[in-house]
Amino acid sequence: MANYTTKLKKGDKAPDFNCRNEKGNTVSLNEYKGSKLILYFYPKDKTPSCTNEACDLRDNFKTLKANGYEVLGVSADNETMHEKFIKKYDLPFSLLADTDMQVIKDYDVWGEKKFMGKVFDGIVRTTFIIDTEGKIERVITDVDTKNHTKQILNN
Repeated sequence: MANYTTKLKKGDKAPDFNCRNEKGNTVSLNEYKGSKLILYFYPKDKTPSCTNEACDLRDNFKTLKANGYEVLGVSADNETMHEKFIKKYDLPFSLLADTDMQVIKDYDVWGEKKFMGKVFDGIVRTTFIIDTEGKIERVITDVDTKNHTKQILNN
């Protein structure tokens, strides 16, 4: 569980980003103008909760697209790790390799976490719903990794 919550909130302009995806292509927020974007931050590829979250979004991807959403995942893993994760779980969306953690810092999702009695700093699982104009429509900090699509659609 995280003690930490981002300072970004509904109505804020979403911080722009330029970050490489699993194919090494640079992706920016501007490319999604006119679309609703689910930008989800997660700690690490191939870990149980992160896999649950990615697979829930994968399994409901057609429904999300039908509701006008695009999906991007972000972690500090590199392109090769993302590519393997996408292939292993047949993910239909891109993952951004924020290895320098600039996007993670811009979205203010690095903070203190507690796990199994230990306190440490890391990526705090957070999802931002960004509207067609690039403003934050919603911030989900209590992510249910197995039912994340329901959280997104049942706003």
